[in-house]
Amino acid sequence: MPYKAIRKNPSAPQVAPHIIAALRDIPVAALSDNMHRNIGSVGLQPYHRPGHKTMAGTAVTVKTRGGDNLTPMRAFEFCRPGDVLVIDAGGDLNNAVIGGILSFYTATIGTAGLVLDGAIRDVAEIRERDYPVYARGVNHRGPYKDGPGEINVPVSVGGMIVNPGDIVVGDQDGLMAFPPDEAELLIEKARAHLETEARTIAAMKEGRWDRSFLDALEARCAN
Repeated sequence: MPYKAIRKNPSAPQVAPHIIAALRDIPVAALSDNMHRNIGSVGLQPYHRPGHKTMAGTAVTVKTRGGDNLTPMRAFEFCRPGDVLVIDAGGDLNNAVIGGILSFYTATIGTAGLVLDGAIRDVAEIRERDYPVYARGVNHRGPYKDGPGEINVPVSVGGMIVNPGDIVVGDQDGLMAFPPDEAELLIEKARAHLETEARTIAAMKEGRWDRSFLDALEARCAN
């Protein structure tokens, strides 16, 4: 269907609050270890002040031309409290798409975080805040506002496909996205994983860590 400047699609239903609350208490690494360790973004870095909770929310996605923020600014109208705004700017680092002002506004409307496969600026300002901001890099040169773009379409950020309505989680280790219908089982497995890790730490502290599993790992090596 023809569109002018921006193709706009409705935001997907939000993920249940109890799912989001549970994920905020689980490190991304524990989730990753239960998704074959090959899911998630590569090359995007956190630029905010580290916190104790995992960022978690429903994806509102944006596809924009590199260095252009017309579509991301329009996408604010599609964001609800608790959403994560995910912007695919093609990894372009020639001009910043988001800076201190727009990241501040994104926080004020109640979103859970901002993910950008592109450049940001005003890093010193962003680092002073707890509001989660992830990006590929930094450039002082500001954005254009010409379009075109799309809102709530499948996007790719850091090699990770994100669909509108996916759950997006992030902490200082990185980012992951997955469909909401996978969340319950993943939370259960990740909690069990954390319990196993806690027992391992306890065994280390008490000098009784069983390292015999190394023999089996060596035995299976090809040479």
